[in-house]
Amino acid sequence: MAVDQSINGIKRATQQRLQYIELMAYYTGVVTRSDIAKAFGISDAAATKDLKFYNQIAPDNLIYKHNVFGFVPSTQFEEIFTDLEPAQVLPMIAANLPFIGQSIEQNLLYGVNTEELPLPQRLPDKKVVAHVIRAIKQKTKLSLVYSSLSDRNSSEARIIEPHSLVNTGLRWHVRAYSEDTYDFRDFVLSRVQHAQQLSDKAESNPEYDDDWMEPINLQLTPHPKLSDDRRQILMTDYAAKDDVIEFTVRRALLAYVLQRLSVDTTEDHSLNPNAYQLIMMNRDEIEPFAGWAFL
Repeated sequence: MAVDQSINGIKRATQQRLQYIELMAYYTGVVTRSDIAKAFGISDAAATKDLKFYNQIAPDNLIYKHNVFGFVPSTQFEEIFTDLEPAQVLPMIAANLPFIGQSIEQNLLYGVNTEELPLPQRLPDKKVVAHVIRAIKQKTKLSLVYSSLSDRNSSEARIIEPHSLVNTGLRWHVRAYSEDTYDFRDFVLSRVQHAQQLSDKAESNPEYDDDWMEPINLQLTPHPKLSDDRRQILMTDYAAKDDVIEFTVRRALLAYVLQRLSVDTTEDHSLNPNAYQLIMMNRDEIEPFAGWAFL
């Protein structure tokens, strides 16, 4: 894409708003002046100025659509101000940040180094993620080709109605109603081979997803095979009250929480307590909603 003017010298605050315009347009399928005004606490007039400025720099990227009162990405869209790869964008969306910040090496805001585990990336192409997010944002159906661990033919297209993204800490998945199975389930993003947002409006919504809407209290405690000293350390680690580590979880996310916390889900607590340091106190209540995590 030919850029009409150099982006060098643009103030950092302005660049951040231009990043937001770019990201919103590409991933949600539309960006409006009210989106910008709300995200950055500026006036509608200032947001309109930012949109005009962006269109001067990248005249081929956005197209105005009267029916949505905003700009949608063109077929020639190319990012200029930000890296739109899912590995960069999804954590930012999860943190509800309006723009992608500078890396730690460039800007130590608090003067403290931090590090994350170098886990393998499990994400599809950004076009797939964009169509998934657009379908969520615009409440439409989504056609996808999905590689399942079941025996189903992975070349067959499915129709789903997505409503939420979930980060388990190890992978991202989309929570959606499946028209094939007539239920709500999880689809791992890295297993989506192809996705296409459809024009048909979704007929479901999160309120119909009982396991998503209904919370449940998860009660954990240190493994009984640990020494008293180690059990006490763990209770301090988790700020346990009356020897119980208790918190509320969506029923749909229970299995992922048990997996992430390495909870011993065996009935007789037979797993190695050094690797599985916690057990459940309300197993009977939890198991119906987290069956695949139980051994």
